[in-house]
Amino acid sequence: MQLRDALDDFKRHAGHPTRFPGERRTTSGRFSGDEGRLVHVAPHGSIRDFGYPLSGRTGIERSRLGVATDDGDVVWFDETTGDQQYVGGTTLVETTHETPLGTVDQYDCTLGGAHLTHVTVDDRAPEDLQFVVYASFAPDGRDDRVGQLRFANAVELYHGDEHDYLASASGFSDLRGQLPTTFPEVLDEDPVDLPRERDEDRYEEARLSGEVIARVPFEDGAATVATLLTDRTETSREVARTRLDALLDRDRSPDELAAAADDRLPEASPNAADPDAVRADLRALTLLSAPNGLRMAGPDFDPHYRHSGGYGYTWFRDDAEVARFLIAADGRLDVGLEKWHRRSAARYVETQRADGSWPHRVWPRDGSLAPGWANARIEDGSDLDYQADQTGSVIAYLATAYGRGVAADVEGIEETLALALDGLDETLADDGRPVACQNAWEDMAGRFAHTTATFLEAYGSLAGTEHPDSERAAARAREVYAAVDDLWVPERGCYALRETVDGDIDDRLDSASLALVSAHRAFEHVDSVGDERLDRLVSHVETVVEGLHRDPAESAVAGLARYEGDGWRRREQAESKVWTVSTAWGANACAELAALLADRGDDRAAPLADRARDLLALVEPDGPLCPGTGYLPEQFFDDGTPDSATPLGWPHALRLSTRALMADRGMLTVDAATADD
Repeated sequence: MQLRDALDDFKRHAGHPTRFPGERRTTSGRFSGDEGRLVHVAPHGSIRDFGYPLSGRTGIERSRLGVATDDGDVVWFDETTGDQQYVGGTTLVETTHETPLGTVDQYDCTLGGAHLTHVTVDDRAPEDLQFVVYASFAPDGRDDRVGQLRFANAVELYHGDEHDYLASASGFSDLRGQLPTTFPEVLDEDPVDLPRERDEDRYEEARLSGEVIARVPFEDGAATVATLLTDRTETSREVARTRLDALLDRDRSPDELAAAADDRLPEASPNAADPDAVRADLRALTLLSAPNGLRMAGPDFDPHYRHSGGYGYTWFRDDAEVARFLIAADGRLDVGLEKWHRRSAARYVETQRADGSWPHRVWPRDGSLAPGWANARIEDGSDLDYQADQTGSVIAYLATAYGRGVAADVEGIEETLALALDGLDETLADDGRPVACQNAWEDMAGRFAHTTATFLEAYGSLAGTEHPDSERAAARAREVYAAVDDLWVPERGCYALRETVDGDIDDRLDSASLALVSAHRAFEHVDSVGDERLDRLVSHVETVVEGLHRDPAESAVAGLARYEGDGWRRREQAESKVWTVSTAWGANACAELAALLADRGDDRAAPLADRARDLLALVEPDGPLCPGTGYLPEQFFDDGTPDSATPLGWPHALRLSTRALMADRGMLTVDAATADD
C-alpha cells in the first residue's frame, strides 16, 4: 500500500465509527491465490495484490474495472449492484455486475503466479462493448520512477528487479498511462477518484507511470486479461510473455477455470463432518501459505503500522499452532496433508537460531528476519522482549510430527528438538514456570498462564516420543505441572492471566489461558492428571468461557473477548470486541476437556461438550462470526462489523481441528441420554 493510497483512505474514513483510516481492508470480498500470488477481489470486482510477504512482489496496488461503448462513458463496476461467490469449493471467484449495458459475469483465478480476469456479457450488451481496466502497479513497491514497455497485446511495467505485465487475449483498442496523484491533490482535503482526465500536457505520463487504463474488445461476448508478476533475474521478458500467451490461448471458460483452480486445494475427506466447511478452512490456509510452507498470519491490511504492527508475517507461535491443529485434524479426517506437515517441520529446522529459539517474526517467502519488537535473543537483551511461548509452540508441533513419523524424513529434526529443549530450559525459572517475557497477545510482559501452558505442552509432547531427550522432557514436564498452581486464584476459581514483573498476581480472565487444557492432555504422556487439578481445569474453563462471553444487545454477534479489559481497536465502542480466535479457542478447550473427562467416565463431560458445540456454532460457516465470504476475521465490533486481518489463519485451523475432534468423539450432536436435561 503506497502512502498516497493510505492518505486517500484517511480522507475518506477519518472519524468513521468502525473503520480505521489509512488501511486496506479485506473484511469483504474474496481471495484467489497460487504459488505466492495472493489477489483480493473486492465485492465490486476490483483486484489488488496482497502477496508481497509470500513472494516479495508488490504487483497491483489499486484497480477499477468496468465496461463502455465506443462513444459512451465508462460504467464502473463499483457504481453498480452485484453479487459474489466462490465457484464450488475452488479458489475461482465469480462476481456478477448488473449494469445499464447488460449483466457482466466476472471470473477471477490465480494460477501459477498469474492472475486471470475473464468477463462475459449477456445478449443485451451492445456490439461495440469494451472491457475497461484501470490498474496501478507498484513494481518493487514503488509508485515513482516506474516505466512502461508496450507490445501488441501486453504492457510491461518495471522499476528495478520486479517486472509486472498486463496482457489481453483480444489485444487493446486503447492503452494509456497516467501519473499518480499530484502533491497538491495529496494535500487537498478531498480524496481523488481515479482514474481521472488530466488537463495538463504531460506527454511523458503515458510511459513514466505504473498506472494504465486499457480498453479490451469483447470477442463472442467475452474478454480476458491476465497479469503476471516476475523478477527479471528469474524470468526473462520472452519467457514471461510466452507464459502469458499460453494462459490466454487456452480454454478460459468458467468450467475450465474452476477445474484449474480446484487442483490447487487438497481434497476434503468425504467422511468429514461438513466437508464444505473443511474445504473452506483448507482454502483459507492455502491462500495464506508461501510456496515453502510458511504462513503469514493474515493479509496485511495495515502495512504502514498506523493502527497495528502489521500482519503479513510468520509468527512461529501462530504458524506452529496452525501446523499442530492441522496434524491433529488430519489424523482424524485423513485429508492427506503429509506434505504440509513435512514442509512445516523442515522450515522450523531451517529457521531455528543457534540458541534453540525462533525469531519474533520472519518473512514467509524465505524465512528471513522481518520487522519486529521482540527480538531480545538476537539483540542480547532482556527476556522481557522475547516471546518464549513461540519456542514452546514449535517444539510441541515438531514433537508431534516426529512422534507420529510424518517428519521422519526431515533432516536434522532430532538435533533441532534437542537444541530447542536446551533453549526452553534456559527460560524456565527454578520455580518451574517460564521467566518473565512478552505474552501471546504481544501487549504485556510478565509470567503468563499461557506461556506456562505452552511449556507444559512442549515438554509433554516431546516426552511422548522416542527422542533421546524424552526422559529429560518428562522431568521438566513434571516441574511445570507442579508449578501451574502458583497462578491459581481460589476466589475466582480460575488461573490468573499472569504474575506481573513486580510479582503481583493479575487475576484477569484471558482466553489464551485456555491452552492449559491441551497442555494437560499432552502431560498425560508423562503422568495422569490428578483429580484436584482436573477439578481446577473444569472450574477454570467454565469461568473463563462464561466471564469472557459477550452477547451485545441488538446484535447478531456473540463470542468471547480476548481478555478482561482489552481496549485494542475499539474505536468508539465501550466494551472489548469479540475475537474469533478466542471463541474458537473456547470451543476447542471445552471439547478437549470433555474428551479428557469422558475417558474417565466423568459426568461433567456432557455439559462441556454442549458448550463446545455452542461456541463452535458461532464460528462455523453459517455462524454470526463467519461472514458470507467463509473467512474468519480476527475481530468484530458489537454492531456486527468485522475488523482486522481477514482471513486469519489461526481460528481457521482451530475450527478445523475442533470440528474433527468433536466429530470423532460424537460431540457434534446432543447425546440422546441428556437431551431432556
